Formats: sequence, structure tokens, C-alpha cells
Amino acid sequence: MILAIDIGNSNIVIAMHKDDAWTNTFRYETKDTQPEFYYESALRNILLEWRISGSDVGHCVISSVVPDLNEVIIEAVKNVTGCHPLLLNPEVYKILDIEIPHPYEIGSDIVANAYAAIKLYSNACIIVDFGTALTFTIADKSGITGVTIAPGLKTAIQSLSSQTAQLPLVPIELPVSAIGHDTVTAIQSGVMWGYVGLVNEIIQRQKSELKGTYKVIATGGLITILHPLQTSFDIVSKELTLDGMRLIYDFYTSHK
Repeated sequence: MILAIDIGNSNIVIAMHKDDAWTNTFRYETKDTQPEFYYESALRNILLEWRISGSDVGHCVISSVVPDLNEVIIEAVKNVTGCHPLLLNPEVYKILDIEIPHPYEIGSDIVANAYAAIKLYSNACIIVDFGTALTFTIADKSGITGVTIAPGLKTAIQSLSSQTAQLPLVPIELPVSAIGHDTVTAIQSGVMWGYVGLVNEIIQRQKSELKGTYKVIATGGLITILHPLQTSFDIVSKELTLDGMRLIYDFYTSHK
């Protein structure tokens, strides 16, 4: 039984893997201003809800793009489960069987996505992750060969509202028309359909610059909202990051 904790800028995902499947998943908002006991209490309550004893958790892996939370959550895991979690970082990447460029700059979520994509799906792939940042990762059997980053969908909508005096924060919904007829649908049509175009254009440009055939693999919770993009993806995997974390943990612990 392995516990995976994915600490993102917007959400923390906690998941349990056993019997070759992700059996439990819980997502809550990232709050780096909470006191230390908050995360320990949250983890205890989540395991209690899942009817899993902390002592039954034998392994834990953490991916984090919020460094300020790393030690707090590591200590929470130790106190609740008794096991010492593996934090994905450049020291871990050194042991992996793929090349990770700029290991001190690249996000561990990007590394996890690429590792899972290569090992589970294709030796040549473009991974599109709809997170706080929208990322396009190019990977082949040698490792990660390039990354493109744009503001995420939610980030763009929130920024538009916070940086203007009269534009409201609107629901993340794809309107039927690309022409808005009031403020809400005007923003939704511009941002949502704009992102459909952005994603398609970047994928096509990347494919034109790459040699060979690359599979496009998508992950992230907002995929279903941008449903016109479904035909642009060869594979959709909502658990790609978690799978990568698990696979990296397995490889690292067997080769260190």
C-alpha cells in the first residue's frame, strides 16, 4: 500500500494505491498559511474516512511545487503513518533511467508526468497538463527534451478579474458560442475558446518541429470542460501524475 501526495499550487491531492489500482483519492485546496497541525489533522481524518490505519501505510511518495509545505507535510506523514516519505527532487532524478534537464528548475509534477507517459504509453509523446499552469512536455525514451508553459485556465480567469475594475470572476464553463452576449459569456467565450485554440496551435507547432510520430497525452481535471479538445488527444489519463510518482518511487527504492 503506497500513499501519494501531490502538492500543487491550487490543490493537494492525496491518493492510496493498492492491488494495482488507485483505490482512494482526496483533493483539497492548498493553503500555505495553515498551522502545522492542520495538515497532520487533515491526513488523519482522510485515512479515517477511508477506514485505513496509519500503520498500514507502508510507503509514501510526495511531489511538490510548493517548497514551503514540504517539511510540514513530510512531518505530518511521519507522525500519522510512521513511514518516511520519498520527496521527488534532483537527488532522486539522478538515479532514474531517463534524462531530466535542469533538475533544479523543473517541477516534480512535470517529471512524474513524463515518467508515467514514457513507461506506460509511448516512447515519444507530448504531455498536456491542465493545472495552475498549462504545460506541454516533450518526452521520448531518453527523457524530457522540452517544455512549454502557459498560464492555466483558472489562473487566466482569476487574473482577468483581479487585474480589472469591472470584470467579474466567472464560472469555468465552455459556452456554445464563441461570441459573448453579456459580460459573463464574453469572458467565457474569449478565455475558454481561446484556450481551445491555444492548445491546438501549440500541439500542431510542436509536432511540426519534431521528427517522427508523437502521441499526445492529456491530464488534469479541466480536460472534460474543454471537450472540443478530446479529438486532439490520443490518450487521456487523469491519474498520470500519480502513476508517475508511484513508478518513480518503485524504481528509486529498487535502485538506490
